[in-house]
Amino acid sequence: QVQLVESGGGLVQAGGSLRLSCVASESVFTMGWYRQAPGKQRDMVAIMSYGGNRNYTDSVKGRFTISRDNAKRTVYLQMNSLKPEDTGVYYCNAVTGRGASWGQGTQVTVSS
Repeated sequence: QVQLVESGGGLVQAGGSLRLSCVASESVFTMGWYRQAPGKQRDMVAIMSYGGNRNYTDSVKGRFTISRDNAKRTVYLQMNSLKPEDTGVYYCNAVTGRGASWGQGTQVTVSS
């Protein structure tokens, strides 16, 4: 099991920005971010392969940017133009040959 440590969540007004970070305990294939709003399922926000391929859910395209530093085993999520509907717990996800691992989650709250 890969250990993942997230940071960077918080409370921000609509239109503001936040940057999430997640450090993995070892090198991984794909890293990404998922979001779980209250009463809803956990959904993919953005994922990035080791080679640099990115995938975003439609609602964040043009506002969020995922990046990673493979040497530091870290993935980032730059979130701009935040909206109240972006509120939720953001979970870091990492995939290796042994399967998927999850971080503990970090709360992001966007006030209107």
